[in-house]
Amino acid sequence: MIFKTDLDYRKQSLLKLLITVQKQEQNIIKALHDDFKKPSFEAVFTETDYILAELKHTIKNMNKWAKPQWVLPSLLNFPSTDYLYKEPYGKILIIAPWNYPYQLTLAPLIAAVASGNQVTVKPSELTPNTSKIIAEIIRETFDKNHVECIEGGTEVAQTLLAQRWDYIFFTGSVAVGKIVAKAAAEHLTPVTLELGGKNPCIIEQSANLKLTAKRIVWGKFLNAGQTCIAPDYLLVHQSIKTKLIAFLKEEIILAYGENPETSTDFARIINEKNWKRLLAILENQTVLIGGQSNAEDYYLAPTILDNPSLESLVMREEIFGPILPILSYESEPDLERIITKFEKPLSLYVFTEHNTFAKKIISKYTFGGGCINDTMIHFANKRLPFGGVGHSGIGAYHGKLSFDLFSHQKAIVKKANWLDIPIRYAPYRGKLNTIKKLLKWFS
Repeated sequence: MIFKTDLDYRKQSLLKLLITVQKQEQNIIKALHDDFKKPSFEAVFTETDYILAELKHTIKNMNKWAKPQWVLPSLLNFPSTDYLYKEPYGKILIIAPWNYPYQLTLAPLIAAVASGNQVTVKPSELTPNTSKIIAEIIRETFDKNHVECIEGGTEVAQTLLAQRWDYIFFTGSVAVGKIVAKAAAEHLTPVTLELGGKNPCIIEQSANLKLTAKRIVWGKFLNAGQTCIAPDYLLVHQSIKTKLIAFLKEEIILAYGENPETSTDFARIINEKNWKRLLAILENQTVLIGGQSNAEDYYLAPTILDNPSLESLVMREEIFGPILPILSYESEPDLERIITKFEKPLSLYVFTEHNTFAKKIISKYTFGGGCINDTMIHFANKRLPFGGVGHSGIGAYHGKLSFDLFSHQKAIVKKANWLDIPIRYAPYRGKLNTIKKLLKWFS
């Protein structure tokens, strides 16, 4: 397997992939629109341009990332030189989701190839147009024995999970993530699970409300809310709730017009099943803004709900759509009562002009990653790890972290022969006190 040992072969493969994806960019943009009317701007901003940047960054840096890394030796091993060698895991399975079907398929693929692995990719069957082009890109770029794309539905995924892999990378729901983890456990296969959860967005009294509303509307309704790190619900201090709602309505109109259904900048729900699920969680709720729907193309307007019960369906599961509940709070114990009711989220956002409040929030609660005074932008920095914690995910990636994720780090100590300290060898009589002093000194 030349791709395991030959770094130049890996790089040439990624250079060929770069040429192919550049050639296919317009086809991908069209496919994303055909699948669920993803706006061209969002397709470029969140999918095609992201992959181009990730490819170029990886190609530029992979030689450096692959080099053995010198590690400070232990004095107990003196004289020695210590290294970390990075080697591929072997056979990798990547199961990709439908919400960002291009980006979330190719980003882990790029890293897995750069690290020298043999890869099987299973794109989402819910975005058939995009999946078809992904399969074409892979067939055009790679030898089948190096990277293979297998299309199909649940049955195909089940068949793949029944096989033995050296590493599994899955992006999707918590429920399916548990299925993947169970299948991987049969063979003690390591996994990365990029999942989701109910991401809180806290708005404190001092926040700049107009700018806060603009950034929340962007983060929530991008991709019609079908984003794992989108704000799932707002926690607004009761003293500013009415003002914030007015600003949110104003920003929705500025972004999508009086009738978002006619806007070319607003995507659709992926399929009938998810559209009906979202309509079901709107039942018996107080709708402040939006709520309109159309079955013909699975449209659901940007919608804001007022103070739903924590026991309601909308608050019991991740929304994953253009519905934004607003809850109010009076004090920090109110925040704790609500946030800790749910599993650890993938993201958390806090809007405030008070640094002490922001620091307290991000220190107190455990979550994958987040922002102060914005939403979702932490994803854009390839130097920051992206991943969840607890039910929101296992493992993190992006940039160099992605290369390391798909690499087994092998520890090597090269011991010199010019000196051999005899204290570690038997017989041990008379050495115990000396070794205890040495161990204490070296610790």
